[in-house]
Amino acid sequence: MRLNVCGIDRFLRVTIGLVLVGLTLSGMIGMWGWVGLLPLLTGVFKFCPAYAIFGLQTCPLERK
Repeated sequence: MRLNVCGIDRFLRVTIGLVLVGLTLSGMIGMWGWVGLLPLLTGVFKFCPAYAIFGLQTCPLERK
């Protein structure tokens, strides 16, 4: 599994995920807030399956 989520993309994914899950746990939004687990996990593991399918990445290129 090659890392494809880094930098500001990773920060935003983790932040948005935590906010959505936190709001769900506090009862401020409905069950749809659990969708925040998706960006949270992709940010934590630095891998997005959709990015892999489309050949995208936000990590800097590796030097050879």
